[in-house]
This record gives sequence, structure tokens and C-alpha cells, in this order.
Amino acid sequence: MVTKVLADAAGALAECVRDGMTVAVGGFGLSGIPSRLITALRDSGAKNLTIVSNNMGVDGKGLGLLLENRQVSKVMASYVGENKLFAQQFLNHELEVEFVPQGTLAERLRAGGAGIPAFYTPTGVGTPVAEGKPVMDFDGRPAILERGIVADISLVRAHEADPEGNLRYRMTARNFNPLAAAAGRITFAEAEIIHEGFLDPSLVETPGIFVKHVVATDGTKDIEQRTVRVRQEA
Repeated sequence: MVTKVLADAAGALAECVRDGMTVAVGGFGLSGIPSRLITALRDSGAKNLTIVSNNMGVDGKGLGLLLENRQVSKVMASYVGENKLFAQQFLNHELEVEFVPQGTLAERLRAGGAGIPAFYTPTGVGTPVAEGKPVMDFDGRPAILERGIVADISLVRAHEADPEGNLRYRMTARNFNPLAAAAGRITFAEAEIIHEGFLDPSLVETPGIFVKHVVATDGTKDIEQRTVRVRQEA
């Protein structure tokens, strides 16, 4: 059986990654991020990368690893408040940042994956988000033009995969992962469970046509902020 499953994530990624690429990465905070593939991207040494992701992880974890290694020149994200190094590089003019409203970012990735070059949205009208973008009026409501995002490479994390690259996600990991998977010209997926046989087609959330290679996860599941209740005395 022909399979898209690989054992060496770093080697497979190194063959495709080049300086200056745009890389879309799934996940929300540290939930559902492709930890093993992010580490492999760091180890590739590729520089001047544009990262498209909801956020940039935290210091020392997730996409924060790429910031530490000075591999990122531009970030397109909707939230970056958990990473001190990100703030430092931005304020020092070492990092170009394009803030995108969260729903708009999701739709731009979805549009890119669906072959839609651009769309109009009322989100951001009258704010700095709209600066330099065409505006049209729809039934008396202005909307700005947003372009679909097509990444050179996408990195995503799934719960289940099969040899053909069909993917299923689990709970919160079904955030930006399906969108990023479809928006990449070349998509790498890591999965917690890789089946020998094929997934039930009715349960597939990302068809294998979008996925080039699959690797096993490294088991990492970090938590951004762990809080516990004060123990009550008996």
C-alpha cells in the first residue's frame, strides 16, 4: 500500500522548506499545535519566514521556538499577548506584524484553501485594519476587501490519520488546523493515532488530497496557564 506516513519529520520538512517561505500553522494558544513539526521547522534553520497562525505560542514553547531562533521576519496573527519575546522583537522593529481579526483570519485561510482569491467583510471597517484596502457598499453597509491566504507550507496536528493522509481532529484541536491544512501548497500533518487501514470516509474532516506527508506526534501537550482551586479543609 502506498503511504504518506513518514518516520522522519525533520528530514521530510528540510527537503521542502526554504528561506522566505510563508508557513501556515494550526492551533489555538498551545492547544492543537503541531509541536513536532514546529521543532522540525526550527531545526531546518530556514530564515526570513512569514508565519500565519492565530498566535505565536508562548516564550520557549510552540511557535515561540522560531522567534528564539530568529527565523521569523513577519507574523500574520489575531492574538499575540502571551509571548514577551514577540513583543520585544516587534517593539525593536525586528518583526513585521499584520494583525488580522480572528474571524477574518479564519476566512482568509478558508478562502485560500477553496481557491477564492478575495472576499469582502464588514469586520474592521473604520479601524486601522481597513487602511489601504478597497471598500465597497453592500445594502448600505461598507465592507473591506480581504485576500485569501495560500501558504507555501502548512503544519497541522490531527487526532487520527490514515495512510492516505485523511485526517480527523479532536475537540479544541479542530480550530485553525482544518483551515491551515487546506490553505497550504504543501501540507504536513502530525497525528496522535495513525491507522493502518483507511478512516471511515463519512468521518474525515480533512481529505488526504490536501495532505502530502503524515508523521506521528511527539506526545507533547503543553498547557499555557494551569490553575487549581484552593483545597478546602475537610
